Amino acid sequence: MNNEKRREIFHRLREANPEPTTELAWSSPFELLVAVALSAQSTDVGVNKATTRLFPVANTPEAIVNLGLDGVKEYIKTLGLYNNKAKNLVAMCELLQRDHAGEVPRTREGLEALPGVGRKTANVILNTAFGEPTIAVDTHIFRVSNRTNLAPGKNVDQVEQKLLKVVPRDYKRDAHHWLILHGRYTCVARKPRCGSCVIEDLCEYKDKGELT
Repeated sequence: MNNEKRREIFHRLREANPEPTTELAWSSPFELLVAVALSAQSTDVGVNKATTRLFPVANTPEAIVNLGLDGVKEYIKTLGLYNNKAKNLVAMCELLQRDHAGEVPRTREGLEALPGVGRKTANVILNTAFGEPTIAVDTHIFRVSNRTNLAPGKNVDQVEQKLLKVVPRDYKRDAHHWLILHGRYTCVARKPRCGSCVIEDLCEYKDKGELT
C-alpha cells in the first residue's frame, strides 16, 4: 500500500468521525488508567458498568487503597480475572501514592513500572489522557492493519512500529481510535461489513464480503 492511499484512508476516517475517542467512561487520567487496566478480556460496556459503581466511591489512588482488596473485588467482580485485576489495582495505587504523589505518570517508563500496566495500556494513557501520538495495537487494530494491508505485521509489536512509521503525522494522534472503532464496528472479525465501509475501494483485502 502506498502513502497516498494511506493518507486518503485516514482522511476518510476523519471525515466520518472528526473527534474519535475511547468508549471507556472516564473523567481524569487516573480513572482512565483504572478503566484500561480493567479492560483486559472484558468489554468496554462491562468495564463501564463496573466503574459506574466504583468511581463514585473511589476514584483516587488513596480511596482505592482505603477500600482495600476485598472492597475493590466487590465492585469489579462482574469482570473476568477480577481477583488478579483487584490485586494489581491496589498495588498500582500504593505505588502511585508512594512514588508519584498520587498522580498518573506522563512517561512510558513510569506507566509500565505500574503493576498490571504493559505497553498497550501505557500507549492508551499517553494517547488518550495526555495527547501523545502513540498507537496501542489491540486485536481490532492488528486485524484492520493486516486485512487492509495498511500496516501488515506478524505480531502487535511489528504492527505498532509499522503504523508509527507510515501513518501521516497529522493523523497519528487519533489513528488509534479510528482503527479500533473501524475494527469494532465495520471491519469485524468473522465477516467484514465491506458494503458499509468508507474505505472499501482503498482496502487491499482480497476477499471482500458484503454488508450483513
